[in-house]
Amino acid sequence: MDMQQSEFDRLLFFEHARKAAEAEYAKNPLDADNLTRWGGALLELSQFQSFPDSKKMTQEAVSKLEEALVINPKKHDTLWCLGNAHTSQAFLIPDLEEAKVYFDKAAEYFQLAVEEDPENELYKKSWEVAAKAPELHVEIHKHGFGQQQQQSAGIAGPSSSSGTKTQKKKKSSDLKYDIFGWIILAVGIVTWVGFAKSNLPPPPPPR
Repeated sequence: MDMQQSEFDRLLFFEHARKAAEAEYAKNPLDADNLTRWGGALLELSQFQSFPDSKKMTQEAVSKLEEALVINPKKHDTLWCLGNAHTSQAFLIPDLEEAKVYFDKAAEYFQLAVEEDPENELYKKSWEVAAKAPELHVEIHKHGFGQQQQQSAGIAGPSSSSGTKTQKKKKSSDLKYDIFGWIILAVGIVTWVGFAKSNLPPPPPPR
């Protein structure tokens, strides 16, 4: 399937953002804003990767965001991005009990972000959605989202030519993007705004 032009533009934008943040980090490794942009860009790029690469890139995003919090523990946009990163990690894990560890971490970071910036509607919405995440996880994996991810990674799973099963997979995939589309978009906006505020020349905004 060909990538839509808007998605391709988004991929280029965040790849540019990642490289710019990496270059800036070499000059100043103690810039929490830059580390947050780097983590946000990695989180966005993870959406375009295969299953194993997505897990690896999301973990790398967590690492950059945690590094930013060491420098500035009360940085609310970093706390919020870290909540999103842990949520993404949880959905990549088929076992609910294991995933719940990450959902709990995500909820804690969303709560901390709200405490630091109580008027931020996006942070409050994220915190509310976090409570529903385990239920959504069950729904998605029940309809074969995990198998779909494994197959895309080249791992053989139970195959079926049933049209109903295909529809269920599509439904679960749509459900995932309904919930996380706005979160991922918001991470992108935060990353882009971060570039606009920095001294770096920002790449063109996503279309």
